[in-house]
Amino acid sequence: MAARRIMAATFGVSLLAACDPLPQPLYSETTPPPAYRVQPSGLRVDNEGFQMDPEGYRIDKSGARVGVIDVPAKTAGDNSNAVAGYYISNTGSDAPGRVASPSEGAGSGVGTGPGAANVPTPSQMPQQAPIAPAPGNVPPPAGYR
Repeated sequence: MAARRIMAATFGVSLLAACDPLPQPLYSETTPPPAYRVQPSGLRVDNEGFQMDPEGYRIDKSGARVGVIDVPAKTAGDNSNAVAGYYISNTGSDAPGRVASPSEGAGSGVGTGPGAANVPTPSQMPQQAPIAPAPGNVPPPAGYR
């Protein structure tokens, strides 16, 4: 009787080991569609309906590329630097340029925006009255031990 139980347990474990718990997809049966389609005229159109040039960039009706930004031309003449004045260890010097000033305010720095002159300093603030009764001075409620 014990031999049958051992044999059944061994057979069950071998079946579980042979089964893969998750099904595996067959990638060879399905292929993902391309990101563009080719019209009979040979013009490529992406999935959002934009025409594409031979390099794969979107183009408008006149043939100009859409969404391409010339970064050096766009930032020419701008000498602001997010790390201006900080020491850059790989160059061995301070970062060039200027720190961009805030969009609101009369200059650069903190506390120069509109209304900054109207804020009182801590010494000019009125003294606050203590909260009465203070939580440490309140007797415990009746029946509390």
